[in-house]
Amino acid sequence: MKYNILTIFPEMFTPLRESMLGRAEENGIIEFNIINFRDYTKDKHNRVDDTPFGGGAGMILQVDPIISAIRDKGLKGKFIYMSPRGKILNEDKARELSTKDEITIICGHYEGIDQRVLDELEAEEISVGDFILTGGELPAMLLIDCVSRFIDGVLSSEESMEDESIYSGLLEYPQYTKPREIIERGVPEVLLSGNHELIRLWRFEQSLRLTKEKRPDLFTKYINSGRKFSKKEKKIIEEVSSDK
Repeated sequence: MKYNILTIFPEMFTPLRESMLGRAEENGIIEFNIINFRDYTKDKHNRVDDTPFGGGAGMILQVDPIISAIRDKGLKGKFIYMSPRGKILNEDKARELSTKDEITIICGHYEGIDQRVLDELEAEEISVGDFILTGGELPAMLLIDCVSRFIDGVLSSEESMEDESIYSGLLEYPQYTKPREIIERGVPEVLLSGNHELIRLWRFEQSLRLTKEKRPDLFTKYINSGRKFSKKEKKIIEEVSSDK
């Protein structure tokens, strides 16, 4: 997967080359191509924005620097504009994007971007939530991290993806590590039993209870998803569903 990132703040993407994503880039699994489209402005003051036609507050990113950068670098693939008016990023969208060979992400700033850029590129607008940020760089990094986790070889274990919160359809169960006793608190005995089936069912129940409490929308979706459950799982679901 090649990520082309169009921004006027390229330094903000330094953290992408750390941890798992950095190792994935070193191993040739993903590639980051960060382009400062301010380098393509023809304005003597290096401006890449101007006032909006029709009036209004703020400044709008101009067409020419962005399109010139794209044409000069020969960028292709799917174009994405990080925008609060886009559809909110979720698991399904991340999985879909992870199948692409190349993605070009445009990071907005100021009051937005000239609509003609989006129309010319047939760019998809994607949001990371119902809130406003100062620019598209942080949402772009969030999207890249989320999408990359679905690409083969980025994570050290496929199991870690399948067990994680949201991807299984439920929130993640509580986790514990050594020591066994600390700050006058212990570890649930079932996790020390060595009985893998009991541990699995305990974790299933904990995930159900946490999801019901914190994300009732996900809980309802999960139990009505048409999944096949074992008799023991069905009993746990009934107990959790009836608890108030």
